[in-house]
Amino acid sequence: MRHLSNSYRITALAAVTGLALLGTAAYPGIAGAATSGLYPPSALVLTIGAGETADTATVVRAVTLTCAPTPSGSHPDPKAACAQLSAVNGDFTDLAAEAPTRACTRQWQPVTITGDGVWQGKRVSWSAMYANSCEMRSAMTEGPVFAF
Repeated sequence: MRHLSNSYRITALAAVTGLALLGTAAYPGIAGAATSGLYPPSALVLTIGAGETADTATVVRAVTLTCAPTPSGSHPDPKAACAQLSAVNGDFTDLAAEAPTRACTRQWQPVTITGDGVWQGKRVSWSAMYANSCEMRSAMTEGPVFAF
């Protein structure tokens, strides 16, 4: 009896393997699609808000940015923003300038910027608070990601 059930298993396995091979031979595009057609998604929502934290800030401006498969979204320059994010591997902390690039007043009018979404298939949630919009622009002069 045991010999008979093993024969059925081998026959079933051979049939399934044969059907799978037949399916990929009949549709050659399917075999290549699994490796070349897939990409990790990169889609973000970027905001600039008035307030001290991302949770309490009132959003003043917001844009969408999709970098994969092609740069798009409501961002004014998605190609340049995606190129800048790609250069830092999606790490928003690497976007900020290490030293201020301009002199700003000491006015306290907090601005919070955020980047939320998915970068190359991984969840991203980042925020930074600046004392005022001048300080934000001074710190974010390294490119176009928050230039909207």
